[in-house]
Amino acid sequence: MSQGMSAILFRRFLADPLKIAYVVPSSRKLVGRVLRDMDFTKAKTFVEFGGGEGCYTREVAKRLGPDARLLVFELDPHLAEHLRNQFRDDERVIICQSDAAGFRDELAKLGLRHADYVISGIPFSYIPPRKKKEILHAVHDGLSPDGMFVVYQVTMELKGHGRMFAACEVEYFLANIPPMFVLAFHKSELTLRKPQKRKKRREQRQKAAA
Repeated sequence: MSQGMSAILFRRFLADPLKIAYVVPSSRKLVGRVLRDMDFTKAKTFVEFGGGEGCYTREVAKRLGPDARLLVFELDPHLAEHLRNQFRDDERVIICQSDAAGFRDELAKLGLRHADYVISGIPFSYIPPRKKKEILHAVHDGLSPDGMFVVYQVTMELKGHGRMFAACEVEYFLANIPPMFVLAFHKSELTLRKPQKRKKRREQRQKAAA
């Protein structure tokens, strides 16, 4: 299925271009890539920053277990209402019209300590450095010990700000308009996909310490 412009995203982009990053929803292939390494059989708590028109939210909800939760943060009131209408019959999906940096407070309200996975499409390149760091620290501290923060962006600028994470894997994904960098920040190196990558990072640390 080809990508097409979303009418609601286009209207909201015209109203506030600095808050709406994209007028074309992610392709199915990009959505699949972003979710590829997430274990939906074990994870109970998912968080999404920037729900937009819902292309990631819908796919996560399809895969979500019956006792799992998905918290979606969307600041734009029109998009937040659009999401609420889509998921009004699904109690597992909770739409939060609040700042992503405060997502741990929303988890606490539900009696949840950590998120297993956090997905984000918010335009970090537009966010001031202090706010960017605040969000990254909140995500790091709010993830479970083997949690992962997966970001899709048109640049890989965020990688340099995520040094509080144990590792970051980057892939340039072409099957989307526009092409995207997919950055997977790992709280623990044990969740890296390839054991040789973990070995290489250990060797690099040992060499630096020598």
